[in-house]
Amino acid sequence: MLVLRLARLFDSVKQTLFIIGSGLIVFLALRNSIVWHMQQFWGASGDFWQRQWENMYTFFGQDELLVSIIGSFIFTTSVFWLANLFLMILDVTGWPAFLLRYKIQDSKNCPLRYPDLMKAVKTALFNQTIVGLPTTFVIYYMMKWRGCSCSPDDLPTFQWAVVELTVFTLIEEICFYYSHRLFHHPKLYRHIHKQHHEWTAPISIVSIYAHPVEHIISNMLPPALGPILLGSHLATAWMFWALALLSTTVAHCGYHLPLLPSPEAHDYHHLKFNQNFGVLGVLDRLHGTDTQFRASLAYQRHFLLLSTVPVTQQVPEPNKKKAWSEDTA
Repeated sequence: MLVLRLARLFDSVKQTLFIIGSGLIVFLALRNSIVWHMQQFWGASGDFWQRQWENMYTFFGQDELLVSIIGSFIFTTSVFWLANLFLMILDVTGWPAFLLRYKIQDSKNCPLRYPDLMKAVKTALFNQTIVGLPTTFVIYYMMKWRGCSCSPDDLPTFQWAVVELTVFTLIEEICFYYSHRLFHHPKLYRHIHKQHHEWTAPISIVSIYAHPVEHIISNMLPPALGPILLGSHLATAWMFWALALLSTTVAHCGYHLPLLPSPEAHDYHHLKFNQNFGVLGVLDRLHGTDTQFRASLAYQRHFLLLSTVPVTQQVPEPNKKKAWSEDTA
C-alpha cells in the first residue's frame, strides 16, 4: 500500500512538474512580450477598474460593511444567475437545439422537467440568502481581522493579483477536495451530501443545490480562505469568486461545449459517486480517487474541445465506433 501511494505521489508530482515546466519554458521564451502586453492591458483596464471600484465604493457610502456584505452578495448572485440563465433555458426548452448534441448524459434531463428545475432554484436561492448572507457576514469579519481592504486606494498591481489568484486556486483545491471527501463518509453522506447527489446527471444550477452545512463548508469557505489567509483586497476576492462560480457552473452544466473547460470529470463524479472529488484532479491522482475514471470512456473525452465536433463523435462508444467502421468499409 505504501509503495502504491508513493508511486501515485511520484506520478502526480511528475505530471504537475511537466505541466508547470512546459508553461515556464513558454513563458520564459515569451516573457518580455507577454509581460509588456499584459501590463499595457492592465494599465488601460486598471484605470477603468479603479474608476468603477471608486464609483461602487461611493455608491455604498464608503461603508466597508455594506461593500463587503451587500456588495459581495449582489456581485456573486448576479454572476451566478447570469451564467446559469442561458443554460436553464437550454435545459428546459431545448433551444438552441444544435447545442443538445454536446449533452454528456443525453438520456437524462433532456428536456428538464420544470418542477425539478423549480426545486433546484428554490434550494439555490435559500442557500444564497438564508445561508449565504450570514456566512458572508462572518467572512467579512475574518477578512477585516486579517487586514483585508476594500478601499479604492489599495487596489493590487497586475503581478500581485496573478500571484494571489494562483494561490487561491491551490487553497480552494485542497479545502474542497478534503471537505468533499469528508461529506462522502457513510456517517455524513446520507444526512448531508446525499441531497446534492439526487442529481446523477447534473445541471448548472445544481452547483449550489446542497445541504446548508455543505454549502457553507464546501461551497463558500474554500474560495474565501485564500483571500483571508493572504489578507487580500476585496476586489481580488471578487475576481476569484466570479471565476469559482463560473468554474462550478461549467463543471455541473452537463454539456461539453467548445472552448469551455471539460466537465467530464465532475459529471462522472455525479454518475459514479466515488470518483473525482477535486477540481483540478491533482489530489484525486495522488489519492487514487480517479482510477475508475481514468479507465473510462469519459476520461478519453476529458479534454478542451477546440472544434464544433462533439466529443461523443470524436471519441464514440466502442460499439458505435465498430458500427461506423463497418458502414464505411
